[in-house]
Amino acid sequence: MEGQVRGLQRLVEEDTYCIDVLTQVSATTKALQSFALTMTDDHLQSCVADAIAQGGDQAKDKLAEASQAIARMVRS
Repeated sequence: MEGQVRGLQRLVEEDTYCIDVLTQVSATTKALQSFALTMTDDHLQSCVADAIAQGGDQAKDKLAEASQAIARMVRS
């Protein structure tokens, strides 16, 4: 992802054709979305699952936190 962002910067600095820049923006966006989904899955399977196993307010808080994070991802 870092390389893709550097590539975007280079394309802009080199005054590359707009459509080519937009194509790279799309590819970078998809890579970030894929990373976010992987992180969300990891968080649900570890942090949230552990909190649920422990029960109590921590479980509710972790579920609410995960739900809010997913909502932010969907809105972006």
